[in-house]
Amino acid sequence: MTQKSTLSFWQIWNMCFGFLGLHFGFALQNANVSRIFQTLGADVNDIPALWIAAPLTGLIVQPIVGHYSDRTWNRLGRRRPYFLFGAVFASLALLWMPNAPALWVAAGLLWILDASINVSMEPFRALVGDQLPTQQRPAGYAMQSFFIGAGAVIASMLPWVLAQLGVTNVATGGGIPDTVKYAFYGGGAVLLGAVLWTIVTTREYAPAQLQSFADNVADGPAVEVSRAWRPGLLLLLVGMAVLFAIRYFSLEKEVYLLASGLIAFGLLLTWLSHTRSHGMLREVMGDFYGMPISMRRLVGVQLFSWFALFAMWIYTTAGVTQTIYATTDTGSSAYNDGANWVGVLFAAYNGFGALAAVVIPQMVRRWGLRISHVMNLCLGGAGLLSFLYIRDPHWLLASMVGVGFAWASILSLPYALLSDSLPTAKMGVYMGIFNFFIVIPQLLAASVLGLLLRLCFHNQPIWALGLGGASLLMAGLCTLRVPELED
Repeated sequence: MTQKSTLSFWQIWNMCFGFLGLHFGFALQNANVSRIFQTLGADVNDIPALWIAAPLTGLIVQPIVGHYSDRTWNRLGRRRPYFLFGAVFASLALLWMPNAPALWVAAGLLWILDASINVSMEPFRALVGDQLPTQQRPAGYAMQSFFIGAGAVIASMLPWVLAQLGVTNVATGGGIPDTVKYAFYGGGAVLLGAVLWTIVTTREYAPAQLQSFADNVADGPAVEVSRAWRPGLLLLLVGMAVLFAIRYFSLEKEVYLLASGLIAFGLLLTWLSHTRSHGMLREVMGDFYGMPISMRRLVGVQLFSWFALFAMWIYTTAGVTQTIYATTDTGSSAYNDGANWVGVLFAAYNGFGALAAVVIPQMVRRWGLRISHVMNLCLGGAGLLSFLYIRDPHWLLASMVGVGFAWASILSLPYALLSDSLPTAKMGVYMGIFNFFIVIPQLLAASVLGLLLRLCFHNQPIWALGLGGASLLMAGLCTLRVPELED
C-alpha cells in the first residue's frame, strides 16, 4: 500500500486558509448578533431563543453534508464543492444582516448565515483527514486553529477599530450603527475570498486513491441496531417528563426545544431499531448509534466545553454592558461603548488562541494530548469565572488569555484524539456526527440558560459566564477519562 505525500508548510497553509474567512464571518456573528437583536427590540431573556438557529442548523446540516461529501466526486473534487456553495450564501447573509428591517428578518438571516457556514466548515475538518498523513494531522488542525484565531481577531475588533477611525457608532433613530454595517460588508468579502483561495490552490485525492493508502482505516462490520429502541425509549420518557414539567411549573418556552430534541432523538433511535431502509437518514443514524469508542469517550468533553462557549457568546455583551458599564439602554453611548469593548475582548481571546495554536504542539510533546487539553480547559474556566469579580473592563483582557488557550485547544486536540480512529470512507459523516456534541450543548444552553438566570441569579446575565467557567472545569474532568490513541 502507498503512503500519502507529506505536504509542505505552504500546502497546509493554503488548504486551511479558507478557515480564516469562515471564522471571520463566524466571529462577526458571535460578537455582534446579540447586539443587533437587542437593537431591533429583543428582550435580553429572548436572546437565547433567537440564537437557536445557529446550533440547530449545525445539528441538521453537518451530518447531511458529511454524508454526501463522502460520496461526491466531480470537477471541483470531493469537499471543495461544499466550500464554494456555503461561502457564497454566507457572504450574501453577511451583507444583508446589518440592514435587517425587523427582528424576525435578522433571526432568519442568522439561520441562513449559520447554515451556510456549516456547509463549508464540516468538509474543511474532513479535508485534513483526507489529505494529510497521520503524523501531519495535528499540524493541520493546529493550522486551522491559527486561522480561526487570526480571522476572528480582526473581525471581532472591526467595529471598535472603525469607531476609532471616526465611523459613527450610534445610529440615529436607534438603528444598526455604521461601525457594525461596514464590518459585516468587509466580512462578506473576506469570507468569500479566503474560501476561494483554498479552492483554487488545493487539490484532493480521489476516493479510490484514499482507499489505497496505508493509513486507510477500514469501516468496521455493520452495527447491530436492533436494541437501539432502548436508549430511544429512555429519551422519549425523559422528553415527556420535561414537557410535563414545562406545563406544571410554567417554565420558559425555550425549554420546549429541549423536550422536542429529546423526543425527536428517541423516535429516531426507535425507528432505527425497526426500519429496513437504506437511505441517508438510516445510514447517519446507524453511524451515530455505532460510533467508535474514542468518539463516545469524548462526548462529555464536548458537551461541557461547548455549553460554556455558547453561554459566553450569547451573554457577554449583555453581562458586560449591564454589570460593568451599568446600562441596558441599547441606544446609549455607554451601551455601544461596552458592546464594542466586548468585540475587543472577543478579538483578544481569538488572538491569544492563535498564539496558543503555536504553543499547544509543544505542550502535547511534553505532556501528551489529554493532560494538555485538561490544562487548557482549566485556564479557560478560570478566565470565565473571573468575570464575576472584575469591574475594570481593561482587566478582562487578562481573563481572555485563559479563554484563548481553551478555545484553541477545543478546536484542535479533540480532533487529534479522534481522527486516526475514523474510517476513511466515512471521515465526512463522522466529523458531522461529532458535531452533534458541539450542537446539543448549545441547544441545551439556549433552552435552559434563561431559566437558570431567572430562577437562580435574579436575571443577571454575568452569571451565565460563571456557569460557563464551571462547565469548562467539568469538561477538564471528563477529559481525564479519554485514553490517548497510543494507549
